[in-house]
Amino acid sequence: DMAEPIQQLTRNNSPEERQTVPFTLIQRKEKLGDLLYEKRQYGKAKWACITMKEKQYEQSICLGFMKLMRYICEQNSSGLYLGITIPIVTIVHTNEAQSEMTQAVTVAYYLPEVLQDEPPHPFDSDIIIEEWPSTIVYSR
Repeated sequence: DMAEPIQQLTRNNSPEERQTVPFTLIQRKEKLGDLLYEKRQYGKAKWACITMKEKQYEQSICLGFMKLMRYICEQNSSGLYLGITIPIVTIVHTNEAQSEMTQAVTVAYYLPEVLQDEPPHPFDSDIIIEEWPSTIVYSR
């Protein structure tokens, strides 16, 4: 089922073609030359997102990623390979009290800069295009 997307990714993806999600570095914390974390400001942007609720967290991530890969590799309204952006984001959801994780896991793909104004529509109705507000992230 994933043979065609993997072949497409292999043909059309080299490290120099991967677009990093743009951010502004606010702070960088190092200790003895090792990076501990970075504080980053990410701007408002559109992301292709899918939320999965499998029994195991890892299953949700894998299945969500596979569905996003199909979207990236031509199963979209443009019929084109969209290109890889990094990182692919995984969001683990918690209950209302924020005391424990739920089964819901969202996997999200930043739409490349050239597609931000008019993102191709996914053929898979489980994938939605969301505009995320500007946010601050701590990254390791």
